[in-house]
Amino acid sequence: MEKLLVLGIGNTLLTDDGVGVHAAEVLWQEEWPENVTVMEAGTFTQDIYALFQGYDRLLVLDVIHAEHEPGTIYELTEDDIRSNKKQRVSIHDIDMLDSLRMCEMRCGKRPKMEIIGMQPYDITTWNIGLSDVCKPKFDKFVAHTRKRINEIIAEMS
Repeated sequence: MEKLLVLGIGNTLLTDDGVGVHAAEVLWQEEWPENVTVMEAGTFTQDIYALFQGYDRLLVLDVIHAEHEPGTIYELTEDDIRSNKKQRVSIHDIDMLDSLRMCEMRCGKRPKMEIIGMQPYDITTWNIGLSDVCKPKFDKFVAHTRKRINEIIAEMS
């Protein structure tokens, strides 16, 4: 049976940068099949390659800097990150690619990664919680992620 890891990354002390972690905390409390794991990894993306071992799919939740309206939701693949340097997921995106390579070197295989992200409004203010601009769009972000998790579960069946 294929396995999916849903991983929220970001810094919850820097306002909207924590959107992926906040979403993972909501989704973690929900009931998922045994082949789905939801967790948060903060900002230590280069050191988490060992977490990927045994997973076939990886769904990363993070901020995406694409110069659109704050709260805009994006879905990206690994190829999107590699091919468009302007489409930065966050300061964590290069570390995620490195971590995938390290996992492959260590384990002989790695999961296929995709990202769901939100355009932030503020990632520089020290504040726990989302900005007033992104907060009303958070439930839509979680619902979008929940829908994608269910699609991946169906794909893996």
